[in-house]
Amino acid sequence: MSFPAQPQVKPARPEFSSGPCAKRPGWTLESVAAKAFLGRSHRASKPKAQLKSVIDRTAKFLGVPEGYRVGIVPASDTGAVEMALWSLLGPRPVDVLVWESFGAGWATDIQKQLKLDDVKVLTTEYGALPDLAAVRPEADVVFTWNGTTSGARVPNADWIAADRAGLAICDATSAAFAQDLDWAKLDVVTFSWQKVMGGEGAHGILVLSPRAVERLESFTPDRPLPKIFRLTKGGKLIEGVFKGETINTPSMLCVADAEDALDWMEQLGPETIRARADANFAAVQAWADARDWVANLVDVPEARSNTSVCLRITDPAVAALDDAGQRAFVKAMVTLIEKADAGYDINGYRDAPAGLRIWCGATVDTADVEALTAWLDWAYEAVKAEAAAA
Repeated sequence: MSFPAQPQVKPARPEFSSGPCAKRPGWTLESVAAKAFLGRSHRASKPKAQLKSVIDRTAKFLGVPEGYRVGIVPASDTGAVEMALWSLLGPRPVDVLVWESFGAGWATDIQKQLKLDDVKVLTTEYGALPDLAAVRPEADVVFTWNGTTSGARVPNADWIAADRAGLAICDATSAAFAQDLDWAKLDVVTFSWQKVMGGEGAHGILVLSPRAVERLESFTPDRPLPKIFRLTKGGKLIEGVFKGETINTPSMLCVADAEDALDWMEQLGPETIRARADANFAAVQAWADARDWVANLVDVPEARSNTSVCLRITDPAVAALDDAGQRAFVKAMVTLIEKADAGYDINGYRDAPAGLRIWCGATVDTADVEALTAWLDWAYEAVKAEAAAA
């Protein structure tokens, strides 16, 4: 079997990592540095105003309802989620939805670290969704809107009761900006700049509904809270967190980068930003549908992510291999593509089934996605040819 020839066209920007994600088209460090208050205290008037501006512009772009609080918090999306879990959970039963690694992590924290009593974990395999109808309206529910490591997302929030007694706590880190969030059904929403915005890591965004604020001000956890988790003082919300007075020192370079991303997104508008992600996903899905060796990990079309697109190898010869063999096959493909500088960081998540994961968020250009698919075909044929020749 002859070794296939490489494609002629490479992606102009071969960054397909699912976090940190590709920068916006035309991004330069110089454009960000020009906006950054470097060497300045984040509590000085102009840096503080920039932090507040990023908060306000984020809320407006996402359509966050009046009365909700939006704040910048430490430790990326993980920090924002943990802050919510440790500060809010306890007075009600808790349902945790698990269909990928991050949801599994929240379940572990709730059961083994917080050690709450009435916890129900609704779980299923990668590529599927658990029984959403089984969520108890009297319970607090913790879930990821978009499973970054499985490629499965909730299609909507219809399963969350409008008259729920519990809080809906949503990790939306790879969904915010690219997917419609039903704010009326969500009490806590978290995400980070490093996903759809293409921003830098280390900072998270925490959005609280009035119901979440009421819980914070009426419930005192019977556990120690680290300083970076504390959202109340004397039984009242620390409002400064939501006005640019961050809990710990932020990177003003990262803040300027977030401002730069917002400049770009605002020029295009929310609909166009979502449409860019949809177009990228459509390019990958159309390619996969036309191949007999690869398929979306998610069987139900309505549950397929338009950002973190996860694929499995369906070639019977590869599928018949054990897990280690399948992972070796995928790694060989990924390595070939990376060495050719045609696509970076497209291996599936380490806890997910063996396969590929391609970031299709708004900062990625569809032409680059289409160019990558030709390299995926090439790498697949090349690894098969190499195996046949061995």
